[in-house]
Amino acid sequence: MACRFYLFFSLSLLLFTPPSNSQSNQFCEAGIGYGEVGCGISSSTKLLIKGGTVVNAHHQEVADVYVEDGIIVAVKPDLKVSDDVKVIDATGKFVMPGGIDPHTHLAMEFMGTETIDDFFSGQAAALAGGTTMHIDFVIPVNDSLIAGLETYEEKAKKSCMDYGFHMAITKFDDIVSRDMEIIVKEKGINSFKFFLAYKGSLMVNDELLLEGLKRCKSLGALAMVHAENGDAVFEGQKRMIQLGIFGPEGHALSRPPVLEGEATARAIRLAGFVNTPLYVVHVMSIDAMEEIAKARKSGQRVVGEPVVSGLVLDDSGLWDSDFTTASKYVMSPPIRASGHDKALQGALSNGVLQLVGTDHCVFNSTQKAFGIDDFRKIPNGVNGIEERMHLVWDTMVESGQISITDYVRVTSTECARIFNIYPRKGAIIAGSDADIIILNPNSSFEINARSHHSRTDTNVYEGRRGKGKVEVTIARGRVVWENNELKVVPGSGKYIEMPPFNYLFSGIDKADASYLSSLNAPVKRSKSTT
Repeated sequence: MACRFYLFFSLSLLLFTPPSNSQSNQFCEAGIGYGEVGCGISSSTKLLIKGGTVVNAHHQEVADVYVEDGIIVAVKPDLKVSDDVKVIDATGKFVMPGGIDPHTHLAMEFMGTETIDDFFSGQAAALAGGTTMHIDFVIPVNDSLIAGLETYEEKAKKSCMDYGFHMAITKFDDIVSRDMEIIVKEKGINSFKFFLAYKGSLMVNDELLLEGLKRCKSLGALAMVHAENGDAVFEGQKRMIQLGIFGPEGHALSRPPVLEGEATARAIRLAGFVNTPLYVVHVMSIDAMEEIAKARKSGQRVVGEPVVSGLVLDDSGLWDSDFTTASKYVMSPPIRASGHDKALQGALSNGVLQLVGTDHCVFNSTQKAFGIDDFRKIPNGVNGIEERMHLVWDTMVESGQISITDYVRVTSTECARIFNIYPRKGAIIAGSDADIIILNPNSSFEINARSHHSRTDTNVYEGRRGKGKVEVTIARGRVVWENNELKVVPGSGKYIEMPPFNYLFSGIDKADASYLSSLNAPVKRSKSTT
């Protein structure tokens, strides 16, 4: 379906954010078909990226990249092409796989409201920041996985980039067990998330977690946990209220690092008991990180995911005297005191933590004000889907903590491997999807709410500046971000199915067999004749 309108909207008009936003951001609100003429989007299906340094997770080289019909056709030096091919000069710049964000919440109903970024505005922001795919969390509807998926499929119809789904589990019975199999085998979802927090809503107990872990193992699906002790958090919240602490600082004080560490340790041990891989989302504390390090050192298959807010921020903002400022930092687990950020950076650089997400889950200042008199009512969540690629580069690469190839690994390739879509995604090699970014290491960026592409009116990274800017984003072979102009079409994104049994499951059956052979049981005993 061709675009019915050929209009250049400023982001402020399209997304109903303050009118001071940059006037150069371009959208076609009415378009449905991707890559059709109009809406400022080129109709060319052939593209040559020339002279850049092509970086993959384990190798980099100066080469050209030729793209046709959304697929990388060749990666070689000095490629010759016909005159009808669009050419982008990347000399002196890095050509890398587009980012994959493993952890987002778009159009999520939560705490009496809904996140302000939907599958169009959130993805548009992602593309402007160099992320070309994300994996969102489906929340069951009345505990029904199928109803939840249908709801999210409807929400995702306005997508403008590729996406996948995780599925949350909020109860367990025969119906849920059956539906988990359908979800994996027919719907292309290979991961299930269990919340150990949010008592009274999403939280599951140990019995349910164990049943879920066993079912995940049988299906070859990756179990994921939000690791905080929900019962203890509930007690901590009551304690803060009794002490007369009602502001955003009470959020952090009510759920200290020890509760994240305890839940992380418990989930790891239960996963070890079942012998199934475990993925710990948004690792925010030294306490949780050390439990992951210990498990991995022992040989257990545990993945740790820090999020960019935990890597670059500390909790001082929660004590700001202005409620709007303080409340924008409220997320769970909380942003921690200074020192945790540096420790998490170190863990990412030495391989204890494997990939970086965002937990992009944004609410505007009006929504955050629901809890102006009670921090328990502040919707939890911060931004990051647009800022992640820049902040990881500036924080980790510019500081020398990780290499450029490691940057590709933690922002793209490892996510593709874990969720079993590599090398279709997460690589610049012949045959891969043409999801590509061009990053200029000598260019600089500045983050603020006036110019970002999210619908929210605040930004937890407000005023932050750094080096290394994504100058071009290419999604499925189409240039969607260039010269600070965003050209995207609602409905152009594709759902990416993710098959089960990723590399973490390799050898699990042998480990189970070894365990069984080591039991020396049951023991045969003669029955007593007396």
